[in-house]
Amino acid sequence: MAKFKTRVSYMLGTFGHDFFAAAMLNYFIMFITNHLFITSNNKFNNQMIGLITTTMVVIRIAELFIDPFIGNMVDNTHTRWGKFKPWVITGAIVSGLALAMLYTTLGGLATSHPMLYIVAFAVIYIVMDVFYSFKDIGIWSMVPALTLDSSERDTISTWGRLGSTIGGNLVTLAVVPIALFFSVHYNGGQGDRRGWLAFGIVTALLSILGALIIGLGTKEQSTPLRENKQKTSTKDVFKILFQNDQLMWTAVAHFFFAMGWDLVNSLLLYYFTFILGNSSKFALYGTVNFIVGMISVSLFPALAHRFQRRKVFLVGISVMMVGIFLLFFADFSTPFVIFSAALAAAPQPLLFLVIMLTMTDTIEYGQLKLHHRDESLVLSVRPLVDKLASAIVNGLVSIIVIATHMSGNAKVSSITNGDSVQFKMYMLAVPIILLLCSLFVYLRKVKITEAKHAQIVTELEASWGQEYADTKSTVTQATPVDQLTYTAPVAGQLQLLEQVGDPTFAGGKMGKGVAIIPQNDHQIVAPISGIVQLLLPTKHAVGILADNGLVTLIHVGIDTVQLRGRGFELLVERGQRVERGELLLNFDVQVIQQAGLADDVLMTIINSNELTKFEILAADQQFVQAKEPLVQVDK
Repeated sequence: MAKFKTRVSYMLGTFGHDFFAAAMLNYFIMFITNHLFITSNNKFNNQMIGLITTTMVVIRIAELFIDPFIGNMVDNTHTRWGKFKPWVITGAIVSGLALAMLYTTLGGLATSHPMLYIVAFAVIYIVMDVFYSFKDIGIWSMVPALTLDSSERDTISTWGRLGSTIGGNLVTLAVVPIALFFSVHYNGGQGDRRGWLAFGIVTALLSILGALIIGLGTKEQSTPLRENKQKTSTKDVFKILFQNDQLMWTAVAHFFFAMGWDLVNSLLLYYFTFILGNSSKFALYGTVNFIVGMISVSLFPALAHRFQRRKVFLVGISVMMVGIFLLFFADFSTPFVIFSAALAAAPQPLLFLVIMLTMTDTIEYGQLKLHHRDESLVLSVRPLVDKLASAIVNGLVSIIVIATHMSGNAKVSSITNGDSVQFKMYMLAVPIILLLCSLFVYLRKVKITEAKHAQIVTELEASWGQEYADTKSTVTQATPVDQLTYTAPVAGQLQLLEQVGDPTFAGGKMGKGVAIIPQNDHQIVAPISGIVQLLLPTKHAVGILADNGLVTLIHVGIDTVQLRGRGFELLVERGQRVERGELLLNFDVQVIQQAGLADDVLMTIINSNELTKFEILAADQQFVQAKEPLVQVDK
């Protein structure tokens, strides 16, 4: 019951969070361009819109350099309520109140004292953006603090992504109905300031309510394993970005993709309002998009398993461009417009996941290339790219809206055919060019395919422990004699290491050891006490630095790196101390065998050069029980 409560609470929190994010990034600009400055002086209106949107762009770009310091502040927080929850709740309340204020004229300052309004707007926007970042970093970083169980973390993350997907897509469905419901004047389907203020308040309330639910429904676990995490600085972020060339190219591909889709998404409401001439139909598009988006997310695991990510990215970009192209000719046909827009939006979740997973795989690439694992730094790059893209898009939207005379007091009847064509050229041609740039960079420059990543992980695995194998280890604590006895990590039939089908292990390159063919046992236990030093993203191997200074690798299956984690469940984390006989991981023999792979469990001592004795205590082909004494060694 406690686990279910945590999952639901986290899902509702991410729902409110991404509803807020989508409203802020994609629809706040509509209020700025069409409801904030609506005087009879169009020159004044456009000048103020230009100044406000420029202010927003500058603040968002500047805030990119603050994010790493915000992350460090969150990381160094210690309260009775935990590390993350205080920032999630505080961030939601402050950013929510600030956003609601931004959906007003600040007491008429927008027209009575425009320069004073700009200063006040800038201050409130900075507060809103900074505290949103506190919440954003807190809410997506807190999963490891909610449970120490690896499987449960995956489950919580999945529930969180489900909530965020629903929240982010539901905004498209809800924005126009909420604005119109609370508006006094229908205003050609655009609503009025009162309606858009109501939308801002609803957005803020959902964000705050979700944060409070997280605060009341979850509990952070206090453990030494969460201490001394790597700090992220601005200097480190950009240093790693340029040294890890595959991360850099993936980030560039994501930048072009994010800009292309954000531009289309931000201008769609203008399209429905001024081209189709019926903004109320935007809610119908939102409903279709919501359904298509949920289907798209649910299909990703099957598509990623059946097809390579590069093919998914190629087909996804192609489908998106076809939908955008069709929008150019849809014009006044509501079904055609909704079909085209939904077709353009359908691949977006898939493309985002491809980029995210590719960027995650560059962690191991950087580790192999730079001999240092920069996990937190790599994962901080994508949000930075997203913010940079959205900042530039906000500026472009205001320029396009002003250039096509859709700002201020614009009505459908005032939009000329030339304005319409020009708007569609900006909205459709520019994103297609950006998406083509993204596709070119991803296919030509990004080399981290699934096969390449598997090869990198194999190389990391083969090279792991060499710093111990090449030099004599130092034992910092007294080691009892019985610690020189290794027990069986799994129950099964013993096999000599030189008989296994992997030449790296059979040839002794990974040190002396044994192999066990598991029988009716799908759990791996620690053969000796020590610290977990190696955990691969493919979850098929665990490396332990034993108390006696020996480095032990437990490897499940032959070539199981190809499964990319399918069929494996890690139950420990790097840096954790384990005692001999403690459970390390679960594995599914059927998944391994269905892939045509051997399920041999290999146990080797990497720094075997330190051994003066290596004695196997059981005979070849003998059945051994888990936790049974198996190998005797002397140093």
